[in-house]
Amino acid sequence: MARIKIWPHAELCPDGVVIESLPDETICEAALREGIKIEHACEMSAACTTCHCIIRKGFESLDDASDIEEDLLDKAWGLEQTSRLSCQAVPKDQDIEIEVPKYNINMVSEDH
Repeated sequence: MARIKIWPHAELCPDGVVIESLPDETICEAALREGIKIEHACEMSAACTTCHCIIRKGFESLDDASDIEEDLLDKAWGLEQTSRLSCQAVPKDQDIEIEVPKYNINMVSEDH
């Protein structure tokens, strides 16, 4: 199990939060289980970029992104070298820190 530190985000967790991931659980799954409502318009099927996050610490501990994920990330708002789709990234035994960008590209959101 790894600890995931989610940096403060005005809408998702204003004070930031630290959660624990279960074995083989993605960052998105762990966050949702803990009540952090990371958007995931494609239902975590690697078909959009709404769950885009930036790994601020522990990036090297994650498995490499698939070609599909890399192609999708090219379309993400605020892309950085350590960007990942939280629905695809599985923390291993090393703790990580993530930042959820303020904006994302979501063409199907009904909450905005």
